[in-house]
Amino acid sequence: MTRTRKPAGHVAFVGAGPGDPGLLTRRAYDTLLEADHIVYDRSVPDALLDTLKAETGDLTEYSPAEGVPGDVAKVLLSEARSGRNAVHLVTGDPFGHDAVVKEVQAVARTNVRFAVVPGVPQAAGVATYAGVPLTGVRTAADVDDVTTLDFDGLAAAVRHGSVALAVDAGDLASVRDGLLAAGVDGTAPVAITGDGTGDTQYTTTSSVDSFVAAALGFSGRVVVTVGGGVQHLDKLGWWERRPLYGWRVLVPRTKEQAGVMSARLRAYGAIPCEVPTIAVEPPRTPAQMERAIKGLVDGRYAWVIFTSANAVRAVWEKFGEHGLDARHFGGVKIACIGEATAEAVRSFGIQPEMVPAGDQSSEGLLAEFAPYDEIFDPVGRVLLPRADIATETLAAGLTERGWEVDDVTAYRTVRAAPPPEEIRNAIKSGGFDAVLFTSSSTVRNLVGIAGKPHQRTVVSVIGPKTAETALEFGLRVDVQPEHASVPDLVEALAMYAVELRERLAAMPAKQRRGSKVQGPTALRFR
Repeated sequence: MTRTRKPAGHVAFVGAGPGDPGLLTRRAYDTLLEADHIVYDRSVPDALLDTLKAETGDLTEYSPAEGVPGDVAKVLLSEARSGRNAVHLVTGDPFGHDAVVKEVQAVARTNVRFAVVPGVPQAAGVATYAGVPLTGVRTAADVDDVTTLDFDGLAAAVRHGSVALAVDAGDLASVRDGLLAAGVDGTAPVAITGDGTGDTQYTTTSSVDSFVAAALGFSGRVVVTVGGGVQHLDKLGWWERRPLYGWRVLVPRTKEQAGVMSARLRAYGAIPCEVPTIAVEPPRTPAQMERAIKGLVDGRYAWVIFTSANAVRAVWEKFGEHGLDARHFGGVKIACIGEATAEAVRSFGIQPEMVPAGDQSSEGLLAEFAPYDEIFDPVGRVLLPRADIATETLAAGLTERGWEVDDVTAYRTVRAAPPPEEIRNAIKSGGFDAVLFTSSSTVRNLVGIAGKPHQRTVVSVIGPKTAETALEFGLRVDVQPEHASVPDLVEALAMYAVELRERLAAMPAKQRRGSKVQGPTALRFR
């Protein structure tokens, strides 16, 4: 009789890096996606955990202080022997922790398959983000137990280069005492960085004999960098000098649309807060859309004009309901307003024939859209699937150019539920440094569900019509890009932040403190 054996799982030890989720390696990410059970240390950053909880399986927190290294190894081995893939996720690099090395040794003594996926070490990674090069004779160590440090060796390294140590904030006094006892000059420069590579990373400088006092208020894991490399911090410290670093930016959009804008804001250093102000729902009666879909298949239309990604999704959902795909668009030309809308079309395997090169608006499309010609255009009808609250500018302009227009409600936009009370209070009290409006409806709906942003909040709008609506509601418009697009809107806000910082820096200290220059608290000098 043939016996069937259950496939064995495997164990992986994965380095999460110093904190920034973007520093997770591709192999680490793939390993986590394949995991059935993930054990993670308490020090793994929340931003990374939030992503993993949305995309992976079982997650269990474990702190080495609450047990012995063998405990984690037993959990991992039990999962693997049950046919599941188990991962221990740690900050920095797995082999940077003595306890994890012992776990790997315990698993290696069995016949269970295992892997160790490296991560960017915490000390070295944070030093780079802070702008402190570890040149010359250097030492970078992620330290779990400061009593194991070779302070004499560290002192020698400081004399010839720089040293970076990732330690618990509560161990800073022990590090100072050990360095001084080993003969390190008390005036040697020190940089202390908290929340390394995170949204609120903060670096302060001091000297060996006084850095403990300078680090008051720091908690959790910090990185202490000692030596000549600290002198380069002012010029090489790039992470904390990004244009929007530390800005809390309100993103009032639909949930689907907010992600692209938030990603761009994070690249500039901002901390986005997404507040849905609009919910997208199907039209109350589907008859119009049913006729439109049938007309597309039957060749009734020469053009389909998409004004938003929501309209694209609405049409494709209808296609899916009827078992249709991109092939049924054969012979129909597609025009799009905005690159985001065009990308939504491309994602379904179709290249749009027209995207305005200049103004991304109804007027911009009309400026490039040719009039109907009965000789060159055998079909003279245009399908315009849009929101129920869309303006008539585009339909009227097309009609003036001789086209017949089927202006169809593809989806409805309704006001979203109010955000939590703490966000509403922050909006009205100035808790956000900036707000980005991408349409008139986001202005109306945000004010309707949460109130008007505080007067010191920088107001950024995507185009002239959105600006008009903001002014109607009594808001001051600070930023408006030359071209109406999300990338240009974020870029314009970043440029405004740079200019504002330069104006503040040029003021005398007394004038700066009493300045009425509009700007967020993130730009006030520390």
